[in-house]
Amino acid sequence: MYGMDKKTEDLSSGFKEKMTPKRFIKNPINGTKHAIAVSSAKGGVGKSTFAINLALSLKSIGFKAGILDADIYGPSIPKMISINEKPKSDNGKNLIPIEKYGIQCMSIGFLVDETTPMIWRGPMVTSAIKTFTQKVLWKNLDFIVVDMPPGTGDTQLTFAQEIKLDGAIIISTPQEIALLDVKRGIKMFDKLNVPVLGLVDNMSFFESNDGEKHNIFGQGGVEKVATEYQKKFWGKIPINIDLRIAADSGVPLVESNPNHKISKIFINMAEKIKESFK
Repeated sequence: MYGMDKKTEDLSSGFKEKMTPKRFIKNPINGTKHAIAVSSAKGGVGKSTFAINLALSLKSIGFKAGILDADIYGPSIPKMISINEKPKSDNGKNLIPIEKYGIQCMSIGFLVDETTPMIWRGPMVTSAIKTFTQKVLWKNLDFIVVDMPPGTGDTQLTFAQEIKLDGAIIISTPQEIALLDVKRGIKMFDKLNVPVLGLVDNMSFFESNDGEKHNIFGQGGVEKVATEYQKKFWGKIPINIDLRIAADSGVPLVESNPNHKISKIFINMAEKIKESFK
C-alpha cells in the first residue's frame, strides 16, 4: 500500500481481517417479536430521550412495547422514567422487567446506585448484555426499543453479531463532527446485516418566540448523509424546553403531553416503524 512500510501494512491488513464480520447465529430477545436499536455512534445527541419517547409512542398506537437500556457505562433511562427500584426475580436466575407508563423496562441502572461508576472491561459488558437479552422475562412484546451506547464497540458488536436486531434508527445532530460518527455507525450496521430503518435529525434547530428558526448545530447534514448512503430520512426534531423538562422530571413528553407538537413527531416515527413491519 502506497505510503506504508511492510510492517505497518501487515498490521493494517491484520486489523482489517479482525474487523471483517463473520457468520453468527443470532438469537432473538426472549419474549419479543421485533427489536429496534436506537443508535447514535456519538454521545450527547439525545438518543436516550428519543428511545424512551419512541417506546411510549409505540405503546400509544396500540403495541406492547418495552425499552432495554443497553448503555452500560452511562444508563439514563432510570432517571427519565423515574424508576428507583430493583427488578425482582422469582427463581434467582431470571429478572422480571419493571413496568412503568405501560411499557416494560430494564437497565443496568436499576441494579446499581446512580453514582456508581461502571468500571467494566469488555467481557463483563458482553455478559451483562446477554443477561438482559436472554434472562429477562419480557412478556409478549411487539417491539423492544434498545437504547444503544455511543460508539461502535463491544456492546454494539454483541448486539449486531449475536442478537437478532430487526432494524436500527440512527440519531444525530447536524454538525459535521457528529456526522463522522454517524457514517461509521451506518457502515457498522450494514456490514453486520442490520437494516438501517431511518436517520433522524435531532436538535436540528431552535425556534424562538418570534417564530424564527435558529440552526445552532448547522443545517441539512443528516439528510445529506441519508442521501449519500441511500437510507431513509425520517425527519427533524427541534430543540424544545418542554422535552428537556419532561425528561428531567421522569415523565417523558409523549406520556405527559401526547398532543404536544414534539410528541406528535415521535408518534409519527412510531407509525413509520409500524409501516416497516407490516
